[in-house]
Amino acid sequence: MTAGTTVSREQVAAEARSQVAVLAEEVRRRRKERGLSLEQLGALAGVSRSMISKIERAEAVPSTTVLSRLAEALDVTFSRLMTPAIEREVLLIPASRQPVLRDEASGFLRRCLSPVLPGRGIDWVLNTLPPGASTGEFVAHRRGVSEYVFVLKGRLRATVGERAIVVEEGDSLYFEADTGHAFTNLGTDPCQYFLVIDASRMR
Repeated sequence: MTAGTTVSREQVAAEARSQVAVLAEEVRRRRKERGLSLEQLGALAGVSRSMISKIERAEAVPSTTVLSRLAEALDVTFSRLMTPAIEREVLLIPASRQPVLRDEASGFLRRCLSPVLPGRGIDWVLNTLPPGASTGEFVAHRRGVSEYVFVLKGRLRATVGERAIVVEEGDSLYFEADTGHAFTNLGTDPCQYFLVIDASRMR
């Protein structure tokens, strides 16, 4: 192992710890802004009080399913829980500063590409699913929230409510996201796809 490799890994670990700390602070701050106790947020999100407590103390990294439930219960986008809000209208986000959440159980990788700007209702995410892996079911959004999917590499099955749609490389998909939905990689290689969550009609 070279010294450069060691530093690089240390930087990655430090960045991961920083993102967990941001997530912990944002969940706690937004819960208190809404006047919710841990028990009340847990009931709204369908997440245990102990898990929320661990997340707020930066002692646990939630799965994407848990985080989507918390975001929905707190009436915010996924990215707003991963990044503090900023005021700039023109913003470069270097790759090293894009919040990334990895689901250790499935290997599902979720990279937030969109800035968090007040008054915006767009979440832009680059997702990577290992072969055969699934995201697990995401909780239904409020009525008026839409999702757009574009598959960069691989083959994806989108399950929206009772419907299952196969999305091939280069295909795009749109759906109203006020029902449970999940994504599964049908291929033997990692599947990469862009996901845009549009909550602008909720403003």
